Amino acid sequence: MGRGTYSFSGSEKREFVPFINAQLQKLWQTIKEQFPYIDMCLWSTKWLNEFMLHQPFKFYTIVEVEKEVMEAVFYNLREQGYEVFLDPSDDVINNYVVGSEDPIIITGLTTEAPTQKIEGVWTQTLEKLLVDIYCDPSLFAAQQGAELARVYQTAFEKYAISKTKMLRYANRRNKREPIEDFITNHTKIWQ
Repeated sequence: MGRGTYSFSGSEKREFVPFINAQLQKLWQTIKEQFPYIDMCLWSTKWLNEFMLHQPFKFYTIVEVEKEVMEAVFYNLREQGYEVFLDPSDDVINNYVVGSEDPIIITGLTTEAPTQKIEGVWTQTLEKLLVDIYCDPSLFAAQQGAELARVYQTAFEKYAISKTKMLRYANRRNKREPIEDFITNHTKIWQ
C-alpha cells in the first residue's frame, strides 16, 4: 500500500482509474499537437462525484501545464473556440467560470506531482486529486466543508491510497501539516 504500510490480501482495495471520455481525449490531442513536448495533466471535476453526497451540476476540465507555457496553451485553446480561463482568481471563478457551459481551467503543474497515464492521457492520481481540492478551496468550492471530509473518507474507504505519495505531494504544495491535521480531525482514516 505504501512504504512500510501493508494490508492483508483479503482487504486489498482497488486502484483509482478514472474514466477518460472522448471530450478529454480530444482536448489532450488538441494540446499535444501544438505542444508535443510539454508536461501536462488533464482531468475533470466529474470524477469527484463518486465521493460526494451532494452532487454539483457544474463541472470543470482542469488542464495543468508547465508554468512557462500556460499562456501559450490558453491562447491556443481560446483561438480554437474553447471556453478557457487562465489561472482564474476568486472573482473570475465566481463571476465567469461558474456561469460557463464547459469551462476549461489552465493552471500550473506542480513539479513532481503524482500523475498516471490512462488511455494515452496523463492525468492525476487520487492522491493528487485529494490534495488539490484541499489546496484550492475557491476553485473546488462544491467540495469544501463537510463535503471535503466526506470526499476524503469515501476515497480512503474505496481505493488504495499511498499516504507517503499523498503527503509528499502535499509538502510540494506547502500544505503537508494542514492536510495531516484535517485528515486526523475530520476523518477516521489515520486514527
